[in-house]
Amino acid sequence: MGLSRLAALHGVATSFSPSAGVTAPVPEGTVVAVLGALGVDATTPEAVRDALAAAESAARSRLLPATVVVWSGEPLPAALTGLPPGTELTVRPEDADGTGPARMRVPGGGGHPADPATTPRWWAEPPLGVHRLTARAPGREDRSCTLVVAPARVPQPPGRTHGFLVQLYSLLSARSWGMGDLGDLADLASWAGRGLGAGFVQVNPLHAAVIGNPTDPSPYRPSSRRFPDPVHLRIESVPEYGHATDPAALDELRREAAELSDAVLSKGALIDRDAVWALKRRALELLVAVPLTPGRRAAYCDFLAAQGRALEDHALWCALAEVHGSDWHHWPAELRDPRSDATARARCELLDRVDFHCRLAWLTDAQLADAQRAARDAGMAVGIVHDLAVGVHPGGADTWAQQEAFAHGMSVGAPPDAFNAHGQDWGLPPWRPDTLAASGYAPYRGLLRGLLAHAGALRIDHVMGLFRLWWVPEGRPPTEGTYVTHDAEAMLAVLVLEAHRAGTVVMGEDLGTVEPGVREALARRGVLGTSVLWFERDWSGTGRPLAPEQWREDCLATATTHDLPSTAARLTGDHVTLRHSLGLLTRPLDQERREDGADTAEWLALLARLGMLPEGEDDEEAAVRAVHRFLLSTPARMAGVWLPDTVGDRRPQNVPGTWDQYPNWRLPIADAEGRPVTLEELAASPRLHRLMDVLRPCQEPPGPGAVPSGTRTAPPGARPA
Repeated sequence: MGLSRLAALHGVATSFSPSAGVTAPVPEGTVVAVLGALGVDATTPEAVRDALAAAESAARSRLLPATVVVWSGEPLPAALTGLPPGTELTVRPEDADGTGPARMRVPGGGGHPADPATTPRWWAEPPLGVHRLTARAPGREDRSCTLVVAPARVPQPPGRTHGFLVQLYSLLSARSWGMGDLGDLADLASWAGRGLGAGFVQVNPLHAAVIGNPTDPSPYRPSSRRFPDPVHLRIESVPEYGHATDPAALDELRREAAELSDAVLSKGALIDRDAVWALKRRALELLVAVPLTPGRRAAYCDFLAAQGRALEDHALWCALAEVHGSDWHHWPAELRDPRSDATARARCELLDRVDFHCRLAWLTDAQLADAQRAARDAGMAVGIVHDLAVGVHPGGADTWAQQEAFAHGMSVGAPPDAFNAHGQDWGLPPWRPDTLAASGYAPYRGLLRGLLAHAGALRIDHVMGLFRLWWVPEGRPPTEGTYVTHDAEAMLAVLVLEAHRAGTVVMGEDLGTVEPGVREALARRGVLGTSVLWFERDWSGTGRPLAPEQWREDCLATATTHDLPSTAARLTGDHVTLRHSLGLLTRPLDQERREDGADTAEWLALLARLGMLPEGEDDEEAAVRAVHRFLLSTPARMAGVWLPDTVGDRRPQNVPGTWDQYPNWRLPIADAEGRPVTLEELAASPRLHRLMDVLRPCQEPPGPGAVPSGTRTAPPGARPA
């Protein structure tokens, strides 16, 4: 009982529900290990007793919780309305501008309103921001906490809109250096906005990858989520390109890059990110040697000042990784501490390399801004939708620079469920909720500000992680993990605050096992969900496909995602054959085919009944159009088209559960025959234009009678790894 109580006080679950009506206990060893990662010793009964006594004593004496959230225009939280009479509150604003702290006093006797929905007369709402709040009550020890004052909701997309979903590396143009780049993104946005009336382009995470050869190709396991990866740079668009002292060397690099692209587009080669980066790094070495003009130098200095220590740490990690390897755990012991004297000396010794990597971050930031500017100039209502991965590589820059913020020896994943009896371990160390709160959520805020700077919207992968994450202790299987909760109110408030400041829409990937109340909490704050057609069934009733009017309005509606089969593969059943060839099926192939075919046939029958499939069910291209007609008929605010679907691509970009058995994250967009298709060919594709003709009405405002579907977005476990 003592261990359970101690775990509860620190947000660590001692049981979980793998399926409806089923509760499973968490192994005691897991609870002890997770508490240890949170700085709580629970290894012996005596340690548990002492830790529990300390935690309960702290809870009794605490005037304020670690974080207080005030939603602008809404009733105050109980943490403030329940303070003892005579308590004096001091708010030190994050941006005081010399105005000094604000002070308020809770009056004695009748000072609190009878109606909890009424704001007390003594309360003077601070400006939006993350502040420091101190409480002084008679006879009590002074207490301070983080105060987050946030607007009620994030910005919303104007009207209804449609757009493309694409993995940027897969979108090669005639000018690409072996993989899609930010120049291609800007061109896609400009064409799609002007020529197709599209309102957004959603891309994969563009976070900085771990340096090394081979690099982890997954964009969802980066070195840093705070800074972008310079592999996405369009080299020719760097302003110094025309002034390089060795243009012949650049020409030779361009020739080699053309060979890389030709191998991918014409010879069946996979996208080789490492080869692309090797060429771009050599080119960038030449460009960084070009002196900056006075104006460019001033702009670079402004960027360095704005990014501060975070960029300096990131660039230093990159420089050290070039010397000592990409996993800082294997560096010399004195360099594993970013604040050690040895690290400070290394910073001076590697100053040129540190500056090189800072310059690359600046150049990439500028091209990200160019892409969003191109999207808005093309009339896009939203623009570029960036993607926030759920975590980072354990040996990368973020975990080195922010060691105190991460729970070392832990990895996040997913519990076992009806779809995956073994659970999942994603190899990503989680943030410590207690450290985040103690820092005023500084790492989280810095991350959001960097991502939102040039975004029209932000997609949050596994958005349920704002509420809780499944932690797996090192050396244990995913089945022996447990949930650890965040202060969801605080995580949401910081997200809403930063999105409000940036003027960006926010959407969350809320597929799979979703804790009750999560979707409602997100919707209340204006965070859109994700609804994938094949999962939209009446799971609490008949189990049949939901009629379009039953879909929720506050979502991005799509036919597929990067972790799921393309629409053509789903319609033809090719994805079942692929999974069988990879050894991923747990049941006989014939049984899987029958069930998958029945599922698809049920959807096609609904489309036919609704008059959306006039060509008949045997025309695969027509069925793809019918699926998107259906998406358009829902009240969803945003409709996303998987760009490979526009040309009939049947290959998934990622097959969860595989590593080297399948070329995850290395395939170019291809047509129905598997022939790679360039951006120029996409723009001229008759099949694409026939599909987009279906989507044009999406620009019209939604009709009356849209009925949100509550939490019926996906069955438990439907979200892949």
